[in-house]
Amino acid sequence: MKCAKKRANSSYPSDQTIHLLVITRRIVLIFQTETQPCALPRSLTPTLPRIITLVNSTLSRHFPLVQHKFFLDGPAGQLEAAVSDPGGARRGLALIAHPHSLHGGTMENKVVQTLAKAFAELGYLAARVNFRGVGQSEGVYDEGLGETEDMLALAEHMRREAGELPVVLAGFSFGGHVQTRVAARLTAEKLVLVAPAVSSFATGTVAANSLVIHGEADEVVPLAAVLDWARPQNLPLTVVPGVGHFFHGQLTLLKRIVIESCRC
Repeated sequence: MKCAKKRANSSYPSDQTIHLLVITRRIVLIFQTETQPCALPRSLTPTLPRIITLVNSTLSRHFPLVQHKFFLDGPAGQLEAAVSDPGGARRGLALIAHPHSLHGGTMENKVVQTLAKAFAELGYLAARVNFRGVGQSEGVYDEGLGETEDMLALAEHMRREAGELPVVLAGFSFGGHVQTRVAARLTAEKLVLVAPAVSSFATGTVAANSLVIHGEADEVVPLAAVLDWARPQNLPLTVVPGVGHFFHGQLTLLKRIVIESCRC
């Protein structure tokens, strides 16, 4: 019994440790968002994102992220949405778009949820929405046009609720196409596209710092089509060998790629 108790205690942080982790996260986020880089020692500035990720990862292993669903007014009626809140000071706001509405795409999609978890671990408030006609959202599918307006409605709602925060846009498949349209309408510090549906929708150019992740064996959006879209932009891709469109069995890897690429 004593041994079992010791093992349990050793795998679970004490209240003091948890308190210290929360304070550490708040301090580094304040430095990162409110302090001019020149005011920090040069040796410390590059390590702040890594400290935030380490603290968030440690906390999330023992305490689930606060998640809740809500409704907001959209251009075509009520929209169903959800948010993952890392708690404490927030590094920014991540808005995540789901795959095609007519092919089973929802905000509960596993890739979408993986993106939400990744950004929450990075300290972002991670919000996602069911596009019009999906789940309890009102309206009908609108080929990416109305869905763009749905994402903008979510952005405005979150801005009212959480205040002005740096924005990251992320999307999977059809949601990736939608987010390229949203990026032309609001200021985002980064765009993250997973298997963007460039072979089905006319998708414009994106910022040079965009992160594009694609499976080598994608059976829905051929890798060649994404390369043809990226080549004129000189846009690098992160290609995951042997992986299909839905990243089956590789969601942990996908999460790690996003976290490693979006720490800064």
